[in-house]
Amino acid sequence: MTYYIYIIYSEQYDKYYVGYSQNPWERLIKHNTVPFNTFTSKYRPWCLRAVFKVGELKTEAIKLEKFIKKQKSRILLEKLIDSNFILTGKLAQLVRVPHMRN
Repeated sequence: MTYYIYIIYSEQYDKYYVGYSQNPWERLIKHNTVPFNTFTSKYRPWCLRAVFKVGELKTEAIKLEKFIKKQKSRILLEKLIDSNFILTGKLAQLVRVPHMRN
């Protein structure tokens, strides 16, 4: 199975969230509907802003998600969302994918 890194955004609260999943489109639905008291449940609704293909290894997806989160940088997240931003360094292995699906 392929793993992805995704970035979602809450316009109402002006917050970003980064996660990994095998299906970020389905995961977005869960972020917006699951009734548990979580970080993302407090800032609904969320919209998908960027999706990146990581590869077949879950450990690699986790490692990259943690790397992005440890930066604690809104600027980095906004650069990642920008389709013109060139991924370098540890992020160079990410492959931007269209996030709109029917």
